[in-house]
Amino acid sequence: MSYLNMKFLLGTKVHMTQVWDERGDARPVTVVSVSPNVVTQIKTAEKDGYNAVQLGWGSRKPKNINKPMKGHTKELGNFMGLREWRLDAPATQNIGDKLGVDVFKTGDVVAISGISKGKGFQGVVKRHGFHGGSRTHGQKHSEREPGAIGGGARAGGRVAKGMRMAGRMGGERITVQNLRVVQVVPEENLLLIGGAVPGKRGTILEIRG
Repeated sequence: MSYLNMKFLLGTKVHMTQVWDERGDARPVTVVSVSPNVVTQIKTAEKDGYNAVQLGWGSRKPKNINKPMKGHTKELGNFMGLREWRLDAPATQNIGDKLGVDVFKTGDVVAISGISKGKGFQGVVKRHGFHGGSRTHGQKHSEREPGAIGGGARAGGRVAKGMRMAGRMGGERITVQNLRVVQVVPEENLLLIGGAVPGKRGTILEIRG
């Protein structure tokens, strides 16, 4: 993806629903709420070594913001957090500019990143899609077991690095590409994105076009 004319926003996942297209077919969509994003910093190749735009989103009580953050954002606002996007060319925005849902239009293809739902400690069947063992040949309780993990003939008799085993699942940064903006609702600051996006309700999403 080229970052020269990239569009970007920060939003919050609201919920999933469905809308009907012009043919009368139901289409699943994710509703994303986008409060105005404020440009909090512009980075340049001459000063910082690369071109980038930093955005602040959301708001919280001033008492919950530490002094370094207050000194950085100053009078721009009390933000929930900051995100930065690198650019191939100097930014066209200025500090203090506000970006809203009108950055995108219906039909735009976007990539969305967010933290996936945490699923706790899971076995290999759910975590990696293993089929498990057969009920035949005398097996009784091994339908969901991982099976052998290697021996003397593999990796020198040790467990090879990266072996797929049971463990913590979810809670990772996921990017879903080639999603389409189905509808833009500027009066409510909402984007309707076709299909599913990472995370639970309230997850912060990075939207790039």
